[in-house]
Amino acid sequence: MKTLTVVIPARNEEMHIANVIRNISKCELVSEILVVNNNSKDNTRQVALENGARVINCKKVGKGYAMEMGLKHARGELILFADADIDNYDENFVIKMMTPLLKNRCDFVKSTFERKAGRVTSLVAKPLLELTFPELCKYSQPLSGIIAGKKEYFEQIIFEKDYGVDVGILIDLYNMGIRIREVNIGNIENDSQDWKNLIDMSRQVTAAILKRAFLLEKRNEEINLVSSLDY
Repeated sequence: MKTLTVVIPARNEEMHIANVIRNISKCELVSEILVVNNNSKDNTRQVALENGARVINCKKVGKGYAMEMGLKHARGELILFADADIDNYDENFVIKMMTPLLKNRCDFVKSTFERKAGRVTSLVAKPLLELTFPELCKYSQPLSGIIAGKKEYFEQIIFEKDYGVDVGILIDLYNMGIRIREVNIGNIENDSQDWKNLIDMSRQVTAAILKRAFLLEKRNEEINLVSSLDY
């Protein structure tokens, strides 16, 4: 069976990280839990170590930086990225996420969950995707950071360094033509973002989507130009 590394980007999550590690470690599928300490100012690193996780430090602040570093250091052939601020992960959530991959039904899993879509998802991500990549509107949680896939595919794309990373991964892997499946992992509860963070997140998500829409349009124009020259 392929080995699995669970990568947990974490910044100032000393209040949650112990529960997250304990819940994930219950699953026998997990070969390694890797916490990426993203320049935390609290005891995130120490708490993670005390609960049995392998910890690496990422001094560049940004979710994408942390995910990219986690991918680089992960030993598993399969990667599950998990959020560090969720205390109530379903005890079977790892199995739910990994089963389609282990049974070769897909190459990338995007989670969905029982919670109202976030404000950035509803007001920014979905309307923009409808205009630029309408085929991705079927995914109910395009900004979900709980994702899983084959390491070899993650290594072929360039991660955005901020909150645009999750939707960027979804678009890039879709454009690669790999098999994608959405999996419901139940109900989750995490900390709400303040308005300043929501504004920053909205800007970064917008940039990630529009960048990819521009690149796709440019590539299509080049293809059309080459086709016209053939005639």
